[in-house]
Amino acid sequence: MYNFVIMSLATLKKISDNFKEQSKSMPLLFIGHGSPMNGIEENEFSMKWEQLGKELPRPNAVLVISAHWLTDGTFITAMEHPKTIHDFGGFPNELYAVQYPAPGSVQVASETKELIKSTNIGLDHEWGLDHGAWVVARRMYPDADVPILQLSIDYAKPASYHYNLAKELTSLRKKGVLIIGSGNMVHNLRMIAWDKMDVSGFGYDWAIEMNELLKQKILMGDHQSLIDYKSLSKAATLAIPTPDHYYPLIYILGLQGKNEIPHFFNDKLVAGSINMTSVTFT
Repeated sequence: MYNFVIMSLATLKKISDNFKEQSKSMPLLFIGHGSPMNGIEENEFSMKWEQLGKELPRPNAVLVISAHWLTDGTFITAMEHPKTIHDFGGFPNELYAVQYPAPGSVQVASETKELIKSTNIGLDHEWGLDHGAWVVARRMYPDADVPILQLSIDYAKPASYHYNLAKELTSLRKKGVLIIGSGNMVHNLRMIAWDKMDVSGFGYDWAIEMNELLKQKILMGDHQSLIDYKSLSKAATLAIPTPDHYYPLIYILGLQGKNEIPHFFNDKLVAGSINMTSVTFT
């Protein structure tokens, strides 16, 4: 027990020492996380996440905005040892057995809360890491040695609210915090083509249209059109029937710097109605 306390204090000191302003901002990531099975399967998507973990600058902490933590108000996880949440059903026992024991950081949570002036940020001690966070993080940082936090999505608020809130997080990037939006730009579970699950890249016409349109607007830096996504195309009604998986992208757009260029990866549709299209801004 004594050794554990010493180790914990040493980890906290390391985080504190590192959580200082740096000359260069950390990159930004929006990741299409797709099925929870990507957390344990070796496939093109998970392999790319592993590659990113090796190629990107090592962060002092990771802040995830996940499609799976929707709240009334905005909260940030503020515990030293966030639990692994298995927030899904009908999957193999192997997936439920996964534990991702990455530390959290009360310090980073508190400093993030202080940064945001437009609304009160609650310090949460109950949530942990849902699959939008740990499925990706355990592939990027398999040793679970990087503090992981989550920021919730106030689901009652419009896209413009989340876009503006994200801007208040900008200074975290110069303190070594990697900010990840985790969702899917195109996400319609009710329209999944179960008989096409094994057909690589299959997508409905409306999903293909919306995937290409969203990428075009991101490349153009046309954030207003992306905020007003319902007006982009009739395809938006099917591609984004609910905004839960789309709002994490809005956070990353809000954080994009003036001269930062988007680079797409995992640009593929699965099961007709979900895209894995992801983007990094550097």
